[in-house]
Amino acid sequence: MTKRIQLSAALPDAFRAIRDLHTVVEKAAANAGLDQRLIELVKIRASMLNGCAFCLDMHSRDARKLGESERRIVMVSAWRETDLYTEQERAALALTEAITRLSEHQDVPDDVYEQATSVFTEEQYVAIAWAAAVINAFNRVGVTSRKALPAEPK
Repeated sequence: MTKRIQLSAALPDAFRAIRDLHTVVEKAAANAGLDQRLIELVKIRASMLNGCAFCLDMHSRDARKLGESERRIVMVSAWRETDLYTEQERAALALTEAITRLSEHQDVPDDVYEQATSVFTEEQYVAIAWAAAVINAFNRVGVTSRKALPAEPK
């Protein structure tokens, strides 16, 4: 793979701003009572759709540390085809996909919005939508930079 300029290192203040935004969103999700594992599923799904190996690796590891099962992490790409996910998780994954694929729809479809707002409070919906937006920003930095995976832990 051709080595690329690492955007995070080339403009560290911008990357720090995204990290700070991430911290704000993580706090909002926690304050809204959302399970951190659900937020990790959001990050995993968006990273899958965007092809960001670095973020997919990181958030899969983070989800495992939080007690998420290997099976559910692997199956998140086919979440519609299984009964492994709760109604809330399904709504969050659908919303994440809509936000990540804005170029296809130019909008979050009404049915996706209605599904999400029927199972989440406004505060929870906002936190999930922001979590999807932030991971999409990180994915774009990672993919554009072809950010290398860290060494396998021993």
